[in-house]
Amino acid sequence: MRTVYLNGEYVAENEAKVSIFDRGFLMADGVYEVTSVLDGKLVDFDGHAVRLERSLGELGMKNPITKDELLAVHRELVSRNDVVDGGVYLQITRGAPADRDFAFPDPETTPCTVVLFTQSKPGVTESPASKAGIKVISIADERWGRRDIKTVQLLYPSMGKMMAKAAGCDDAWMVEDGFVTEGTSNNAYIVKGNKIITRALSNDILHGITRAAVLRFAQEAQMEVEERNFTIDEAKEADEAFITSATMFVNGVVEIDGAQIGDGVPGHVSKRLREIYLDESRKVAI
Repeated sequence: MRTVYLNGEYVAENEAKVSIFDRGFLMADGVYEVTSVLDGKLVDFDGHAVRLERSLGELGMKNPITKDELLAVHRELVSRNDVVDGGVYLQITRGAPADRDFAFPDPETTPCTVVLFTQSKPGVTESPASKAGIKVISIADERWGRRDIKTVQLLYPSMGKMMAKAAGCDDAWMVEDGFVTEGTSNNAYIVKGNKIITRALSNDILHGITRAAVLRFAQEAQMEVEERNFTIDEAKEADEAFITSATMFVNGVVEIDGAQIGDGVPGHVSKRLREIYLDESRKVAI
């Protein structure tokens, strides 16, 4: 049984309780981060901490826990739960006022709710999906307009995952105004003539921590990167396609809406970027 963290205390997972009036439960009024764990160490922790601060600020929430305290909690949970490979999930909500109301509660009388727990995923770096690649479908992007804030409003991405599953695929790429925004829980890329193409940062997509690291490594490896919109049709004609996320790292996409991409296996660019990302991340994990 896992030990989890709830509002300053480490408790058994079956003993952790959150109020039914918590705004995360009633209003999806909260933010989250997932930090990967490799070899018992945290990957890109600083990046996740910075993005957490930004998400809270965009929602007008004061961060209830310092970066140093947050790091200590992450490390303690990894240790207590003997996590070698996996991740740490963090969620902060606006808290639990005395009753349900659309208006934000007074932060002086309603403290935020802070929850963290670990997920152990042995062998995550050698998953079958990383070897074979994944298949995606395209769906309309029907989320709210502030996708740059990492909120717990994940209903539509969950629906997208289920649409993909129903189609015999692994994930969905969302499309708005004719252009791909991102995957349901990842950033999306295509490769054409050794050029890596991905949508530029804006309020339309999540500012992925893994995205930033992978693009930096790509440029250091003398790979050309172009940040611009691309269509599903363009993706179908690409030499390669891939995704990045904190939980899947870099993973090849081998089929889009039934069309085979490249040779139907993860391409050399995505495989090389995965190798670089994992190698470099292990070197600087804390």
